[in-house]
Amino acid sequence: MAIELPQAKSVATNPTQDELRAWVTEMPNAQLTEFGNYNIKARVTARSAGSTFVVSDDPTSTPKATMGRDEYAHVAARQEAWIAERDMALVEGYIGPENSPLKRPARVYIERANSNIPAMQQQLYYPKDADWREEDALTVIYTPNCPADGYPDDKLVTIDLDNWVTRVFNIDYFGESKMGGLRMWMEWAFQQGSLAMHAGAKVIPTDEGDKVCLIIGLSGTGKTTTTFTRQNSSLPVQDDIVALVEGGGVYSTENGCFAKTYGLDPKYEPTIYGALAKPTAWLENVSVDENGKVDYFDDSYTANGRGTFSLSEIEHYDPRKLGKASFLLILNRNENIAPAVAKMTSVEQAVAYFMLGETKGTSAGGKDEAGKNLRVPGTNPFFMREEYLQGNRLGDLIRSMDYDFGVYVLNTGRVGGTEDVAGSKKVKIPHSSTIVKAIAEDTITWESDPEFGYLVATEVPDLDDPELLQPRRLYERQGRGDEYRRVVQTLKAERKDYMRGHEGLAPGVVDALG
Repeated sequence: MAIELPQAKSVATNPTQDELRAWVTEMPNAQLTEFGNYNIKARVTARSAGSTFVVSDDPTSTPKATMGRDEYAHVAARQEAWIAERDMALVEGYIGPENSPLKRPARVYIERANSNIPAMQQQLYYPKDADWREEDALTVIYTPNCPADGYPDDKLVTIDLDNWVTRVFNIDYFGESKMGGLRMWMEWAFQQGSLAMHAGAKVIPTDEGDKVCLIIGLSGTGKTTTTFTRQNSSLPVQDDIVALVEGGGVYSTENGCFAKTYGLDPKYEPTIYGALAKPTAWLENVSVDENGKVDYFDDSYTANGRGTFSLSEIEHYDPRKLGKASFLLILNRNENIAPAVAKMTSVEQAVAYFMLGETKGTSAGGKDEAGKNLRVPGTNPFFMREEYLQGNRLGDLIRSMDYDFGVYVLNTGRVGGTEDVAGSKKVKIPHSSTIVKAIAEDTITWESDPEFGYLVATEVPDLDDPELLQPRRLYERQGRGDEYRRVVQTLKAERKDYMRGHEGLAPGVVDALG
């Protein structure tokens, strides 16, 4: 049963995009761009993970930070008193398309003074219909200007999973609206026996039929880029969150895209660039000069610029026709010995690398993550339960499939060291695209890696750099063989130590690391 929304000075229910745009023009931090759309310079530039709490009187109920119910009642009352004197907007819709068994009503209730946020959210919801039920709605109550004194950075996000409501205080970053609903949906989907993954999805045509590709990765590691980069006229379905169910079925969540814009180049990402260049798109924290000129390569304010657009603005695959998943790509923005692609050889190994969730943090995770080497199980920072549960669920779902489901790790970073290391090499977007095409067409020649036990490529059609495929070759050619072996030894030990900390993982997962 959804909570009753707090009384407000006024409420605009399901305003149109035109109405929301008119209110945005009154925002002092909104600027019209050369594309005829608006960019909003928000105070907050990334998710506020350190200010986020699960509401519970039992701190052992979740590995996340918790807030007791008495304290929660106090902050909820403070928010409701704030709302009573404000004009609010209410946007309602669905997470999930019409034929999805995981479709769930959702809504965001927010101060009208920040109308870009409901406008962006409206592009991501599937539209409300006659069957929409308020009592089932996942609810985000959002006050971007309500003080949260005494909490980290004077910001606050509370997640009440018992009542399916998230409250946001003093944060004007759209990502808190988007993830406020999706985070609750992921918990609900897990309760239904599925696994909601921080993943994009695309359909790649091949001579053997359409292949459904899932792509998981932390924000900023290439998930959206990999989803939208085309192979064989592939079409995107979803760029951020999908659910995998027993037997291999896949279900999408959003009717639009929330894309990272830093470095956005029409040469490599024409679909995203074109969609964000339309008047219907919304930009947030993108560099725009006094004449409205957009610069996606200027990170002087933040490298976490973003934009939303509706899937109706681009050619895309109908999510209602999405079938079973063919393979899973785990993105890892590494900078040393990780190959451009590795193929997992067992369910246990697939679960192990899924749980490792290795990557380099980006600005999307805020200043505490940017540039740091991270391990985020499932590359999903939004999972509310003990992490081992999502690994075990993935293993169970793979075993439930009556076909060969491939799992691959893609390095979207570098081989041989950071950019300032002489002779190191960047794994570029065309490299990754060529690999994804070859995976879909099953044209890669593989051999076992002696150190890690997964398969590495010896030949990928149209990719003529074996050092990207087998980094050992680069290190040995440069006389760095001893360095390579030291990194291997250190990495294997660190990985096993880390994985042993996830008590409850199915037997064999840690040993599968090699």
